[in-house]
Amino acid sequence: MRKKIVVGNWKMNKTVTESITLAAEVIAAIGKEFSGCDVGIAPAFPALYEVGKLTLPSRVSLVAQNCHFEPDGAFTGEVSASMVREAGCSAVIIGHSERRQYFGETNAIVNSKVKQALSEGLQVIMCVGETLEQREGGVTGDVVTAQVREGLLGIGNISNMVIAYEPVWAIGTGKTATSEQAEEVHLMIRNTVSDLLGEEAAEKLRIQYGGSVKPSNAKELFSMPNIDGGLICGASLNVADFVAIVNAAD
Repeated sequence: MRKKIVVGNWKMNKTVTESITLAAEVIAAIGKEFSGCDVGIAPAFPALYEVGKLTLPSRVSLVAQNCHFEPDGAFTGEVSASMVREAGCSAVIIGHSERRQYFGETNAIVNSKVKQALSEGLQVIMCVGETLEQREGGVTGDVVTAQVREGLLGIGNISNMVIAYEPVWAIGTGKTATSEQAEEVHLMIRNTVSDLLGEEAAEKLRIQYGGSVKPSNAKELFSMPNIDGGLICGASLNVADFVAIVNAAD
């Protein structure tokens, strides 16, 4: 049975001081009572090192929101995988829909980043998902399958990977993805991985859901056979909501 994983992506929210406060509250609230799922938080880059001091002795892991595909070099404003690892991160989010939409990250760039992060010993949370236009155009399968195939190109071992499905069409659009719609795509992702790397690897792979998970829908979503937790955004900035979602996965 796959262990659930819940990660809070704080995006570009919270100053360093605010991040320390929020992290301390999350860690205190979760404590040691939850044992059935892995939990992580992803503050903005400036807060990683200080928040890492809090997460290190806890059962909450520190996650970076992004990293570069090169180990070092003249890339102003970028941060390498080794840098976030040294800051205390054990995992990194790669290919988030906002990175793809606003910063032009292609499947090839995502693939390069995945390889670099894995080479540094980081767990990779690789994001995939389709837009509203793609969903309404009936090409969800084509888009997500391509993202998975091209994102995993040349990668033979995915034991330190998680895939997060983000239905971009259901985030901030007023449209809602049902648990059945989410499960359908999660199963498709697992089948794609099975075709690429075999059934055993696919069955062990954890696939998170990243489409506006809230305390009110978390339990139903996490009860689906191919949904192995959540990549939580807005709700992760509220301690009570985030802990309730963790509890739903536990």
